[in-house]
Order: sequence, then C-alpha cells, then structure tokens
Amino acid sequence: MPPSCFGCLSQYTHHHLVVFLLTFFSYVLLHASRKTFSNVKVSISAQWTPSAHNDSAPAFCPVETWEDNHLFADEKQATLFLGALDSIFLFSYAVGLYLSGIIGDRVNLRYVLCFGLCGSAIVEFLFGTLTEWLHVYNVYLYCSLWVLNGLLQSAVWPCVVAVMGNWFGKAGRGFVFGLWSACASVGNILGAFLASSVLKYGYEYAFLVTSVVQFAGGVVVFFGLLTSPKEVGLHLESETRLSPVETDTDSHRPLMSDEEEENEQQVETYSQQCRTDQPPEEPEDEPPHAIGFFQAFCLPGVLLYSLAYACLKLVNYSFFFWLPFYLSNNYRWKEAEADRLSVWYDVGGIVGGTLQGLISDFMGKRAPVLVFSLVMAMGSLVGYSRSPNDKVINAVILAITGFFIGGPSNMISSAISADLGRQDILRGSQEALATVTGIVDGTGSIGAAVGQYLVSLIESKLGWMSVFYFFVVMTGGSVVFIAPLLVRELRDMWRERQALRHQL
Repeated sequence: MPPSCFGCLSQYTHHHLVVFLLTFFSYVLLHASRKTFSNVKVSISAQWTPSAHNDSAPAFCPVETWEDNHLFADEKQATLFLGALDSIFLFSYAVGLYLSGIIGDRVNLRYVLCFGLCGSAIVEFLFGTLTEWLHVYNVYLYCSLWVLNGLLQSAVWPCVVAVMGNWFGKAGRGFVFGLWSACASVGNILGAFLASSVLKYGYEYAFLVTSVVQFAGGVVVFFGLLTSPKEVGLHLESETRLSPVETDTDSHRPLMSDEEEENEQQVETYSQQCRTDQPPEEPEDEPPHAIGFFQAFCLPGVLLYSLAYACLKLVNYSFFFWLPFYLSNNYRWKEAEADRLSVWYDVGGIVGGTLQGLISDFMGKRAPVLVFSLVMAMGSLVGYSRSPNDKVINAVILAITGFFIGGPSNMISSAISADLGRQDILRGSQEALATVTGIVDGTGSIGAAVGQYLVSLIESKLGWMSVFYFFVVMTGGSVVFIAPLLVRELRDMWRERQALRHQL
C-alpha cells in the first residue's frame, strides 16, 4: 500500500471502526434477507405448482383441491413468475434509489437507513412467512409486497455509502471501500447458510429468521450509528473530495499562512487527518447545500459509470437471483447443496473487490483495473458455462467468475460512487454523495430488472447456454461504456509521466 494510504489509515479513530462495522453489517443483514428469496426458489416453485399432473390428479384428489391452493399449472409458469418478481423488485428498487438518494442528502441518514431496514424486514415476513402460515396464495398480493420491499430496501445503500463517504477520505478509499463493499457478498453467504439450515422445516422459516435478524439490526443501527464526524466534534476536510492522483508529500500536516493563523484552533481538532493545500472555500459552520438530481446526473463520469453498471449489475444479479436455481436444475443437486456451493461466487467477489480496490489505489486510477477485470470476466463466463458436473471444479471456476465480475461491481457501487460524489466541482455543494450513489445504483438496478425477466425468458426458450452468452454480451457492454474513461485516465497518466520527466 502506498505511504499515503498508510498515513491516512493511521489517523482513523475508534469512531471510524464503529461506523465501518455498523454500516457493513447493516447491509450484510439486508442482503442476507434478499438472498433468501433466490435460495428458496425451488421450494417456492414446488409449493406454487401441483404435485400431481392434470391427467393423474383426479385419481388422487379432486381437481379443485390443488387448483385452489396452487398458483400455476406447471414449473415453467412458476419460473416465469419468479423471474417477473425479480424484475418487479428491481424496477421498484431502481425507482426508490433515485428518490432515496435525494432524500438521504436532505434528511438525517440514520433515520432513512433504519426506516429502510426495519420496514423491509416487516414486508419480507409478510411475503414469505405469514402468507404461507395463512395459506394465502395470490399473485397480486405477492407483486404488491415485492414492489413495497424494493422501495424500502432502496433506502439503505445510498445511506450507508454516504455515511462511509463522510468518514473516509480519498486516500486509501479503493482499499477501504473495496473491503467494505464485501458486505453484499458476506450477506449472500450468510443468507445462503441461514436459508439452507432451516429449509427442511419449510421456506417460510428461512424468511422468518432473516427478517427477524434484519429488524434487530435496524434497531441497533438506529441507536449506535454516527453519520458524520461532526457529531463527535471531528471534521473531515477537503481531502474527502475527489483529489488529483498525485498526493503532495506534505499532505499529512496542515499548511497555514500568516493569514490563516486565526483558524488554527479549528484545524487542530482533526490535525492527523490527510489534507491538501487548498483551504476550504466556505466557513466550517455553514451547512452544505444538497445538489439537484439533474445536476448530479451531469457530473463528469456519472452517466458512463451508470450505464456500465447497468450492464454489469444485470450479470451480477443474475448470478445472485438464479445461481442456486441453475445449480439445482441443471446438475440435479439438492437445493441445500446448491445454496452452499453458490457462496463461492461471493467469496470470489469479496477477494476481487478488495484486491482490485487496492490495486486501483496503487495506480491512482480505477478504469484500467475495471476494464482488465471485465475482459477476463468474459472468458470466465464462457468457461463456467461448460463446467462439468463436479462440485469442486464448479466451485473453483465459480470463484474465479465472482472475482472478475463481483470485484468491478463492488468497486463501481462503492468506491467509484464515492469518488464521483466528492469531486472538486462540488466544493460549494457537498451534499451530493447519496444522490450520486442513488443514480449509479438505480441505473444499474434498471438494467438488472430488465435482465432478470430476460434470463427466465431466454432459459425457457433457448436454454442455459444461451443465457451465458447473453451475460458475455452484457459484460462487453460494460467495457464499451468504461472505454472513454479508460482513454482519459491513460492520457492523464501519460501527461503525468511527461511532466515528471521534464522536472527531472
């Protein structure tokens, strides 16, 4: 790690650790409950379809018995509806992200975050547990609850990224956010193990366990989270903005002129924080102004990264929603075994996000790391589509695929979103991080929403091999959108080297 990263990490307090852990585990619990739905799809599909075929049903029970208690006539119809539910959730989640990002920059982040966590837990309990206990099977009820769940869950991600952005500055952000963004993958792993451990009692108990744990987590976050260093008398100065790649060698100590001595007391409150030569343009006691939605959308890099993330999140969330179902149906493995094996994709994503974030800190650039990883991801997708019916080989290739897909996905949704929301152009309006995060993740969720229905449609018409070719095309689309940013960063690197040569 570069010295600048070590210097920035050394000044973190116990408050930073508490914020890191609380935001990390709040999203772990949210993703664990979200993962439950994908882990129990086989059980839900079986519950929603009759156990006996139409021609043999009269021999066992009256036709009206299973027609009254089941939603669909066969598994294909149930699979299409499960894909439609995924799309409904993601569309509402995308719309909610655009709105919650704006709200998060205007309302206390802790209130919005806890409202999303606790509200979503209640809806998931109603959807997966209470309806099964009461034997209520209704398409419109399921759709309505899942729309509401998407809107509530959308309040969480912009808030946790904004809180992290308030506490952690630019120096070392790739590593810190790369490690922190593993929260989604850790949540997937936790959700898979929780679901598989109670699945033998019924899928409704998987929803029960994860929703109760999520609700309790929301209560803990409400009473324990500090959303900004200012709440404990600290101040994160202009270093939190997106700064030039080159860090001044004197940036770890305050630089003050004679005219600035009157501000010495304010500077010393957080003297160990990484700093830049540029003094704040606004008085410290003046509240920051929230940026408008369209202003945030027009910030440099926001549109291209949003479109790239739409393609990438389509692939990433297809693995998230469909991987256990694919393993169970394609290889005929037991549902609990498929749930456990699917966690290797998330393990790869955790390692990929952390290492690629660290590499991007060393380079001072994000786009080259992303493009290289995505090109490798296309090859790993082709390889995984031809994986044999062997659990060890499947797990290895799956982890490699997660490394090259989950890693870039984690970087764009966390570190890069924080970079975009802390650009120099925003010095006069600092409250933009939640809005920018909502735009990037919301656009990505729109792509993922379209993709989930397309996955179920392509699979039913053409088979799983065609689904993987579709993933390759979408990953290539991410590369296309990031390419202009790559060219710009490579040009900047060349100019920096030329300037360095002239200095020597």
